[in-house]
Amino acid sequence: MHATMDTEKARAADWFRTLRDEIVAAFEGLEDSHATGPLSDAAPGRFEVTQTTRASADGTDAGGGLMSVMRGGRVFEKVGVNVSTVYGTLGPEAQAAMAARKGIPEMKDDPRFWASGISLVAHMQNPHVPAVHMNTRMFWTPHAWWFGGGEDLNPCIEYAEDTAHFHDTLKAHLDPHGDEHYPHLKEWADEYFFIPHRKRARGVGGIFMDDRDTGDWEADFALTQDIGRAFLPAYLPLVEKRRLQGFDAADKDTQLVHRGLYAEYNLVYDRGTKFGLATGHDANAVLMSLPPMAKWI
Repeated sequence: MHATMDTEKARAADWFRTLRDEIVAAFEGLEDSHATGPLSDAAPGRFEVTQTTRASADGTDAGGGLMSVMRGGRVFEKVGVNVSTVYGTLGPEAQAAMAARKGIPEMKDDPRFWASGISLVAHMQNPHVPAVHMNTRMFWTPHAWWFGGGEDLNPCIEYAEDTAHFHDTLKAHLDPHGDEHYPHLKEWADEYFFIPHRKRARGVGGIFMDDRDTGDWEADFALTQDIGRAFLPAYLPLVEKRRLQGFDAADKDTQLVHRGLYAEYNLVYDRGTKFGLATGHDANAVLMSLPPMAKWI
């Protein structure tokens, strides 16, 4: 099924937008309910929503999306929830990378592509509340289609019970699709979110997949949806548990140093960052994942 797949693409794009709307509403709800704590006198945070566009070499429509960013909230120091649908023609560099990675030598003969997805990164006010990342996406070319996505937890102060809850929730959402998925995607995340030059992971892991094309689009889409559905029940209870926990200057310093790891990974290794910048998507949306403040020692 490598034809235009217009119906399938529309369904995927609609799903990513629906998931975005649910998460934005839930996060603003957290801001509203944060009635006590060091930032309780501040106004609850709200997302600023801007339209993003993808630049095309010939000036034709190449798609875009919504960049939703909240800064300086009661709970969230900075959180972005982006959704986009972009299309057009891959440039020579991207064609070569795709041909090598996906084994599509004919890419140069028809380099059209379409991609849609949601990407989320949250950096928190309280150092005891873990930062988090989630994304799901679909990619299409005339020669192949595939899904990807995942989520991982990035605490600067680790709590074993929080890590267990996060992973248990992911497993519960993946197991209906086959009990082989969680251990496989967990191992993939451990490998993908590893920082070679630091010889350590950037967080406590999660799940990750890419190149998901079993030939059964419905089954692969259903798995991708459940990766997205797992996010709120995996993450919100951790925010609720830790958001009022006291912290001091030393805890905040630990948070800033840990954010340096996150910035290094996203700028040096992250595949999505590289693809977004290489294909001309809005740079601010692509780099939304970077923390508002970080430090290095």
